[in-house]
Amino acid sequence: MFTPDKPQNYFLSQVHQPFFVSGIIFAVIVMLMFMLGYKGILPLQVDAVLFHSYTLFYIVFTQFFTGFIFTTFPRFCQSEVIPKSYYMKSWSLVQIGSVIVLLGAVSTSILFYIGMIVLLLAYITIVYALWRIYAQSDLSVRHDPKWILSGFMMGLLGHLLYLYAFSSGTFNPAPFVLNLFLVYTAFSVAQRMVPFFSHVMPGASVSFAPIVFFALVAKVVTAYLGFDLLSGIVSVVLGLYMLKEIVRWKLPFASSPAILKILHISLYWLIAAFILGGIVSILEGLLTLNFMALETHMLALGFVTTILVGFGTRVTLGHSGQPPHADATTLKIFYLLQVVVFVRMLFSIIMGLDLNMFWMFDLSITMWLLLFLVWGYRFAPVLIKGKKL
Repeated sequence: MFTPDKPQNYFLSQVHQPFFVSGIIFAVIVMLMFMLGYKGILPLQVDAVLFHSYTLFYIVFTQFFTGFIFTTFPRFCQSEVIPKSYYMKSWSLVQIGSVIVLLGAVSTSILFYIGMIVLLLAYITIVYALWRIYAQSDLSVRHDPKWILSGFMMGLLGHLLYLYAFSSGTFNPAPFVLNLFLVYTAFSVAQRMVPFFSHVMPGASVSFAPIVFFALVAKVVTAYLGFDLLSGIVSVVLGLYMLKEIVRWKLPFASSPAILKILHISLYWLIAAFILGGIVSILEGLLTLNFMALETHMLALGFVTTILVGFGTRVTLGHSGQPPHADATTLKIFYLLQVVVFVRMLFSIIMGLDLNMFWMFDLSITMWLLLFLVWGYRFAPVLIKGKKL
């Protein structure tokens, strides 16, 4: 299916390494640019809020997702690994597109669109690799990979929606991409891997992934149609359904090692985000309040980023020949992330109540920057050189 590779250096020898390192670097750059642009210090040539969501989704999170999924998807499908000759093309296109997008954001929108097209081409190569692996896999192992691939396909559609959104200025694709790409893809992996890592039998039911997918579709469609009350109800019902299913797993939280507890807590954030976020959506619809995307940040920070810390740590250590456990520094990174989530939630609540505490915007972003700087300082030597911790 793929052409075999020649011998390679350590940094590029495993697919997660270049994607994780560049994801960490861009997590700092794009958030700093957004903060300065939103405050009017950096003159952005595109809408700052759209820039914020697009760059995080397709320059930061997608790189972490790709590094992890390119590692695990072939195993799910019992297929050969994706060789360096292929994943380096995807990685190089992502880096080129990302740099062009960021340069265009502060110079000219035309350059920005060119960068988006390059990133779209990169994303197509990523989805194509996953589709080829899935299409040639045995039917007996296709259930979970099908839903992971579905999440990436939604991400491809979302990328096209962002091209339209930046050119029209009348549409916000963030709810679509967040729920049906980021959240659903991370959930699709988690609902298989977390029970497996936790030695829970049986794990997720066969119907769990498809029910969640179609519930998210209903949630997003009702939101776009302006039915905030109905969308909020769908979120609450979905959160309660997830709670019932995950409780059925009987995850051994108390007796689990720290690295597993991080994964467990990410699932609890997912449930909390849908239930609390749904209630907030209902209140916003009834009382015309604006809680500054509370549910969005609970999902993106509480669930997606937390599970990336958990899975990212396991992959980074495990594939460098080290025990995949969370040491004291990793736990501090995790604790810092939880503080970031709570600070961002508090900022949303304060703004919804119309209190003058906008300094919390700077605080939440500064803590995000600190989080990724510490994560990079801790794990970049492992990713680049294979250094033992």
